[in-house]
Amino acid sequence: MKAIQTRYFGPTDTKSSRVKAWAEGGNSITIGYPHELSGEAAHRAAADALCAKMNWAGNLAGGALPNGDYAFCFIAKG
Repeated sequence: MKAIQTRYFGPTDTKSSRVKAWAEGGNSITIGYPHELSGEAAHRAAADALCAKMNWAGNLAGGALPNGDYAFCFIAKG
């Protein structure tokens, strides 16, 4: 089973807010924080962007981790 983890990075002097998504094997992508979304939806956008980059298809289920990151896994088709 493949898992995708996401993390929020706040703005710095040179970069705006962003969300990074990564999975095993060193696959990752960082997107600008989608301000039209919030919370889990913003993290899901990053996970979806990684899926698009890697040509991974399927439905994701996810939620928050205790440290504020989010984790998403593919769910089996019913």
